[in-house]
Amino acid sequence: MTRDDLIAALRAVAAGSRAPEQAADDLERAGFVQLGFATVDTDRARRRGMPEVVYGAGKTAPQIAAILRTLYARGQRALATRVQPEVAAAALADLADLPARYDADARCLLIEDAPAPDTGLGTITVVSAGTSDLPVAAEAALTARLCGNRVEVIHDIGVAGLHRLLAHVDRLRAAQVVVVVAGFEGALPSVVAGLIDRPVVAVPTSVGYGASFGGLAALLGMLNACASGVTVVNIDNGFGAGVAASLMNRPPR
Repeated sequence: MTRDDLIAALRAVAAGSRAPEQAADDLERAGFVQLGFATVDTDRARRRGMPEVVYGAGKTAPQIAAILRTLYARGQRALATRVQPEVAAAALADLADLPARYDADARCLLIEDAPAPDTGLGTITVVSAGTSDLPVAAEAALTARLCGNRVEVIHDIGVAGLHRLLAHVDRLRAAQVVVVVAGFEGALPSVVAGLIDRPVVAVPTSVGYGASFGGLAALLGMLNACASGVTVVNIDNGFGAGVAASLMNRPPR
């Protein structure tokens, strides 16, 4: 329930057109919608500045479509992450009457009438170490854009060829926040953070050979970064990185 909804309900009670008991029932139900298989948090956009996001893995196409439709019906951008192509195709068929689309690179399904306006302090730059890190980087970039940020991307500048990174130092220094996505030993965020005076959000990926342990080596490397102030999210969590960067880029209210 928005502030305007609450004021309208109170005025209706004051005018005698709505019973106090009815208004109390509305307030008790406000903030979520019960779908049976899910309780959709429709108040999150007001509390956090971003609507609830659906984690698509493990959900059926009808479930994803129903949750997204519920969010969109309340004037919110609707996003589902980690949606496989075949599930996305079925969900899009259910959402054919809405402006829904699937981003195959980011593995995300979303509904929006128009791109989110740029409300951030500056640019969020998303950097990936290698081509295999692209899906996670794409998820971070899409999430940041959906949160109302101007986003730039720089791909394939890992530490195995440090000259590739150095060619983009000016772009990195111009960013307000930098998201760095890397697998293997996860060294790139520490190198980037040592070159710039902006917040760095590090995302370890599950990319690498056996001793990378599915991203654990990169995660531990990033947590032990030599450069100070590096923020680290969970393995393959591009969505979390996009949200964290958005909060850092948000002007004070």
